[in-house]
Amino acid sequence: MDYMENKKQDTASALKDIISHAKEYGFVFPSSDIYDGLQAVYDYGQNGVELKNNLKTVWYKAMTMLNDNVVGIDAAIFMHPLTWKASGHVDSFNDPMIDNKDSKKRYRADTLLEERAAALEDEGKADEARAIMQAMAKGLDAGDLEAVRQLIIDQQIKCPVSGTANWTEVRQFNLMFSTQVGAVSEDASLIYLRPETAQGIFVNFLNVQKSGRMKIPFGIAQIGKAFRNEIVARNFIFRMREFEQMEMQFFVRPGTEMEWYETWKQTRMKFHQAIGLPADSLKFHDHDKLAHYANAAVDIEYKFPFGFKEMEGIHSRTDFDLRSHQELSRKKQQYFDPEINENYIPYVVETSVGADRLFLAILCNAYTEETVGEGDQEKQRIYLNFHPALAPVKVAVLPLVKKDGLAEKAQELVNKIKFAFHTTYDEGGAIGKRYTRQDLIGTPYCVVVDYQTMEDETVTIRDRNTMQQERISIADLKEKIGYAVSMERIFEKLLQ
Repeated sequence: MDYMENKKQDTASALKDIISHAKEYGFVFPSSDIYDGLQAVYDYGQNGVELKNNLKTVWYKAMTMLNDNVVGIDAAIFMHPLTWKASGHVDSFNDPMIDNKDSKKRYRADTLLEERAAALEDEGKADEARAIMQAMAKGLDAGDLEAVRQLIIDQQIKCPVSGTANWTEVRQFNLMFSTQVGAVSEDASLIYLRPETAQGIFVNFLNVQKSGRMKIPFGIAQIGKAFRNEIVARNFIFRMREFEQMEMQFFVRPGTEMEWYETWKQTRMKFHQAIGLPADSLKFHDHDKLAHYANAAVDIEYKFPFGFKEMEGIHSRTDFDLRSHQELSRKKQQYFDPEINENYIPYVVETSVGADRLFLAILCNAYTEETVGEGDQEKQRIYLNFHPALAPVKVAVLPLVKKDGLAEKAQELVNKIKFAFHTTYDEGGAIGKRYTRQDLIGTPYCVVVDYQTMEDETVTIRDRNTMQQERISIADLKEKIGYAVSMERIFEKLLQ
């Protein structure tokens, strides 16, 4: 059941519960927590890093193993500064910012207007909402920031902290972090922490194509860190200053890009459903206003506790990036196509999903509260309903008691299966409490070693979701659990 419907509570409370659970059970911690944290920066804990690594692995394998014409790359975070001139980031990677003079709080002007339009839409005033968005787009496109400020005033938008509309002027703020490279400061060169991972793929297009003898169409996939100086960051790990992207740039013959755009659009939606996100919590959102490099763009949005928001973008980027790099570097970025006997700059279809946003979507979807038992035995139960292949821990081995050789037998079992799938051992407390501990981190199976095990080499295996138990032979344990927790199940769905 959908958590928000199950809880019947406001969105802020729902997200607060998930954030609290993430910290208490080792998924996500505020960065530098002992120093009261650093805004919009987070650390992944022992369970969080396992979940995130599983998500990255299933994405990467789905890209490179299920597609014979997609290969991987790992480009450097530091790049020549002209890279960002060619991409347009130096000149246009800006957000319109506005401050409230009374609260001293800073906001994105476009976000204030978007939220106002969304509120009007909820009130059934779609025409008014559309008019706001059109006026905002017109002002931003023309660089008329005063018109954007006036629109905020006309809409009587107030600061949620001070409750006033005492706004400063709107000004553009570049989101790139800059630093210096050089042995001494006077000889240092200004460079940037990359704000996206895509450019590392573009500047290596010919390196990969020639060294791998790749034929168009082909793709290059990459997982890596990116950095943006977000002034207004909120909703936990949804928007951070340091984040991870999983991107694939697919190089195609000009004129075929829209066909590939539709193909990857459907492929990526299928992926999210295959890893456990329900279809009714996902939707496409076509871009009305396209980026300067695109001729088509769509977002895959997930229904977070704070509403449907972008999780992945699919863009038809035309030949903008390769052509821009060719012009600035003066090195040809062309491909000779033997099928049509022509040289051309390929067009590109991009799929770009935020690893952190996907992590948050999976966590929100998995967080489950339900009532179990009846009468005096009724109680609330919380567990994380991860797809078994994504769960941080796949199996917990629990001795019924620590004495009479059961603990030693359980440890022996752990050593037998721990190289097949991530296994943990827990002997502390009553068996029911140990089940609960595993439910709270999303472990799909618990295996109990008891006195009968010592007699016939069988164990009890408990299912996380149903709490049902069955007796099986230790010899059958790997086969029983192995397929259930393997990524092969996900790939089979993707190949259907």
